[in-house]
Amino acid sequence: MIRTQGDVDRGLERLLDRDPRLGPIVALAGPVPLRPGSPGLAGLVSTIVAQQVSRASATAILGRLAALVDLSDAHALGLAPDETLRRAGLSGAKMRTLRAVAAAIDAGALDLADMAEAEPADAIARLTAVPGIGRWTAECHLLFGIGHPDIFPAGDLALRVAVGRGLGLGERPPERLVAEAARAWTPLRSVAARLFWAYYAALTRREAAPPALVGEAGG
Repeated sequence: MIRTQGDVDRGLERLLDRDPRLGPIVALAGPVPLRPGSPGLAGLVSTIVAQQVSRASATAILGRLAALVDLSDAHALGLAPDETLRRAGLSGAKMRTLRAVAAAIDAGALDLADMAEAEPADAIARLTAVPGIGRWTAECHLLFGIGHPDIFPAGDLALRVAVGRGLGLGERPPERLVAEAARAWTPLRSVAARLFWAYYAALTRREAAPPALVGEAGG
């Protein structure tokens, strides 16, 4: 499991031993953060709320929701009135997803506690079996909430761009090609994903800087 910054740092060392091509990517990316989440229901709710909204909006919605409902209690979440969830700022689609999650946990069909030990495909399948949870949401919760060590969201646009640039696969390679490239980093794909997100952030900062500043940084 990936639970501490030390886990990430040790994983990066192993990743470099496994694939020396990543050396220049590590150098440009700078620090690779842990970005920890919560492994339980509250963490999954946070990931669902974060879908397709800005970080600031997600934080505000989650704060209002947590003030209205006990996000550690699936039964309480399932019983929360629509008006309460709307007041927090949830869309109708996210309300339905949260109710489906609460129902699956209540019925024993979804157990978040043992996800970290599951094979990646099995863990993703368990989460995406819940109506409203897509692959990206499942992968991000497994990565940041559960701490699963071997998940790489190959469909994520930032990761596609970063892998494409870093490995010379084109500006925006297809998901299939990125997933194939990521197989080389098994069983450390969750560390690789964090690395390439950090690399993408470094690339976008560099490209957003005025040319004079880029020149100064490079020389």
